[in-house]
Amino acid sequence: MASNDAPQRLGVPSRNPLPLSASQESQVRDIYYARVRNLCSDEIKVPRAAPRDELVPDPVRDAAREEWFAMRLERQRERERKARMAAAQEEFLREWWALPEEVRLSRPKPEGIESRPERVGGMPAAQASSSSSSSGR
Repeated sequence: MASNDAPQRLGVPSRNPLPLSASQESQVRDIYYARVRNLCSDEIKVPRAAPRDELVPDPVRDAAREEWFAMRLERQRERERKARMAAAQEEFLREWWALPEEVRLSRPKPEGIESRPERVGGMPAAQASSSSSSSGR
């Protein structure tokens, strides 16, 4: 159904995957605001009620959350591209300055963080999405 030109996107592990970190929530909020600006490009037509009820999510916020989760692969590819570029630059500097191999220019990352699978709600992402779909959520 999807064409080869369309970017590959992951689905949402559950309808309302919680909790997200503060930076993840800010990314969802940015997507939400972009959607609102697109819907109300001329002006904001109806201001929201004064005391905003956070317990009742609106459809635009849910759509922004789904879009954030769908773009996970894209963000992962961007991180990998930046890591490859940084490694190439470090190798270039090592060759340029004739540094020995044991000299590291970048700070070392903790062991195992990069190789750990993504987790959602304390469970691996693949397992979390299958359990939420089977529970009828």
